[in-house]
Amino acid sequence: MGKGIIAIASDHAGVALKALLVEDIVVLGYEADDLGPDSDASVDYPDYAEAVAAAIESGNAKFGVLICGSGIGMSIAANRYPGVRAALCHSVETAMLSRQHNDANVLVLGARIVSEALAQECLKAFLTTEFEGGRHQRRVDKLG
Repeated sequence: MGKGIIAIASDHAGVALKALLVEDIVVLGYEADDLGPDSDASVDYPDYAEAVAAAIESGNAKFGVLICGSGIGMSIAANRYPGVRAALCHSVETAMLSRQHNDANVLVLGARIVSEALAQECLKAFLTTEFEGGRHQRRVDKLG
């Protein structure tokens, strides 16, 4: 039995990076649930943010990953859903802090902003960093 399911989706700008990260998710011991899209034909990012949010809210996925060109649209869209704490990360440090201090459950990346190597490092940091709780818990509780 693996560590759980990671729901992952992108828009057309993030398809190639998504494919790379799906492989990394498996290497890290998780099951990847690729929610699309399958090509770089233009799509609407809110539809894919909704799919990942639904997987998180239902408990079908432990974490989520969303990718669009900048990451901004996916962040805005995903954070509309109760129970989703989506963090737009652009460094290993922001990925770690999003987990340690904010108990983020969705990692958002900008495919046109971060390199493939940095995206892979962010994913690993996100999935291997635990929430610290303590004083951060009361703050997270105020988010939802």
